[in-house]
Amino acid sequence: MCGRFYLDVTAEDMLEAFGLASAPQLSPHYNIAPSQQIAAIKSAGANRELIRLHWGLIPSWAKDKKFAYRTINARAETVESKPSFRSAFKHRRCLIPASGFFEWKGTSQGKQPYCITSDDGKPFAFAGLYEHWQGPQGEKIDSCTIIVTEARGEITTIHDRMPVILSPDNYDAWLDKGTQDPAILKPLLSANEMNNIHLYPVSRRVNSPKNNSPENIESI
Repeated sequence: MCGRFYLDVTAEDMLEAFGLASAPQLSPHYNIAPSQQIAAIKSAGANRELIRLHWGLIPSWAKDKKFAYRTINARAETVESKPSFRSAFKHRRCLIPASGFFEWKGTSQGKQPYCITSDDGKPFAFAGLYEHWQGPQGEKIDSCTIIVTEARGEITTIHDRMPVILSPDNYDAWLDKGTQDPAILKPLLSANEMNNIHLYPVSRRVNSPKNNSPENIESI
């Protein structure tokens, strides 16, 4: 699964990495957790637009927003068929930018958090889905989920799952609203981009979402 990540990038980095029409002003966040508002990128005509989404997808048909606790992740193997995700998979796909993510490894001393980044330090994008929900009292929430798949390479020493990290070459195809065929979309989830990684243990401070500082990504 993917239950925690961080984003620390300049506006110039975002422009270069994701081809946005304008430079977004994003404050660094070193402990992004479910239920928080996170940055995402969607197609906006010929451009890409940065938006804010609640992490934990709420389907349009959900009776209340508590549904989001169950849907922070969507499995790549079944995302096109699960009722919670199949509409968003066809119509509302997004990129979720990240600088790195955290996973926990069980040890005799308890669970040890690890930080996983690209070895070149550049931001990358998780494959995401987003949805629009309106509650019975008129409350509106735009929400999202991160697609996960089987872990690969060195990550398998820590966890059996990992977020789908899209190749920049596939950003356009993933965001293309004209594409709905799973036969075209599913292979994009199989071509997991993160081959060269930097993986290292970090402080257990990251266990609490309340701790949001650069110390969370320092090697111990």
